[in-house]
Amino acid sequence: MHKDFNYWKQQHDSNALKEFNTDQEGLLWLKLKSIVRRGIIDEFLENNHIKLTSTRLNEQFQELFCYLLSDVVQSHTCLNEYILSKNAAILGDLNIDNLVVELYKVDTFKWGADNQNDLGKYLVKRYIKDNRSYDYLIQHIENEVLKTVQDYLICSWYNHWSSILIEHIFKTHNIVLPTVGQIKSVDFFINEIPFDLKVTYLPVNFIEEQRRAFGLRPELTFLKQKARELHINFDTNDSHLYYSLSERLKDRNTEEASAALNAIKEFRIQLVNTVKSNHKLLAKNLYERQSDFRFGAENRIFLILVDTGNFDDSWKLKRNIDLLKPKIHDYLDSFSRKALSDLELSFSKAGKSYEVLTDVVIIEKE
Repeated sequence: MHKDFNYWKQQHDSNALKEFNTDQEGLLWLKLKSIVRRGIIDEFLENNHIKLTSTRLNEQFQELFCYLLSDVVQSHTCLNEYILSKNAAILGDLNIDNLVVELYKVDTFKWGADNQNDLGKYLVKRYIKDNRSYDYLIQHIENEVLKTVQDYLICSWYNHWSSILIEHIFKTHNIVLPTVGQIKSVDFFINEIPFDLKVTYLPVNFIEEQRRAFGLRPELTFLKQKARELHINFDTNDSHLYYSLSERLKDRNTEEASAALNAIKEFRIQLVNTVKSNHKLLAKNLYERQSDFRFGAENRIFLILVDTGNFDDSWKLKRNIDLLKPKIHDYLDSFSRKALSDLELSFSKAGKSYEVLTDVVIIEKE
C-alpha cells in the first residue's frame, strides 16, 4: 500500500529521515520537492506532457506526487533526466575559473564576532545592552563596529562561494544527482542516497575531548603552563590568548618552546589518522555537539579540511580546487564499494536517539 503525500511530508518536517534511505516512494517525494519551484515545475510538466488541475505550488506538489506514484520506476527516470539537464545548465553558467580567482583574493579569515552565526546578537550585547554611553557607541562605530561587520561579511562571503565551489565538484560526478532547488536536509543524492554536505575543520571541542581521553590538558592550558615555565608573560584576559601564546613560543625559538608547539601539532596529526581509520568517532561528535538551533538528523557527508603544516590555514583549502577535485572524485569513485553498514551511525541528542547514514572525508594538505 502506498504511503501518502502527507506521510512523507510529516517524516521530512519532523526530521524522521531514515525511511527515505530505502523507500523508493519517499525518495521520489524528495526529488520532486527539489523541483517544486515556479517555472521549474511548469517546465517539467511540459517536458513530460503532464497536465495538473492545481495551480498553487503546494497543491501541484501533492497532485504530481500522486500522479507519479502510478509508475515509480519510470517516474524516477523522468525526474533524474530532468534534474541532470537542469544541473548541466546551472553548472554551465558558473564560471569556476573566475570564482577561484575571486576566492584567492581573501587574505585573512577572522570572524568579526564572538558568535559567527549571529552578528546582530553580538553587536546588540556589546554596544547596546552592555553600554550606557552614547559617546562610547559613536566612537566605536567608527572603528571597532565597522571592522567587525567588514570581517563578518568577508568570512560569510568566502564561506558561501567556496561552498558553491565544493558542491560543484560533487555535482559533476556521475554517481551524484543534485537537487535543483534548495531543500531542507538534502544537497544531493549519491547512488540514490540523500545527503547533506557539511564542510568544516577539525573541531576544537573534538580535539579537547580526545586530549582528555588520553589524560592530556586542554591545548590552551598546556600553552599557558609552558609559557610560565619559560618565563613568558601573558595577559590572561586576552581574547586571542591561544594565538598570542603560540606566536610567543614560535618567536622564542628555543628547543623547549618548539617542543611544546610540536606536541600540540603531533597530537592533532595523530587524531587525523585516527579519524581516517574510524570516521564514526568524529561523525558522532559532529552530530551530538550541534547547537539546538542548528540541529539536524539528516544523512551527512562531512568534508574535513586539514592543513597539517599549519592547522590555522585550513580555511584556505576551501578554494584549493587542484587539491579538492581529485580527492573528492577519488572518494566518489570508491563510494559504490562501501557497505551500507559502514555508513550507519546511531547517536543521541537531548535524550532522543537517531539513526543516520554518514561519512567523513578528510582532505589533507601536508
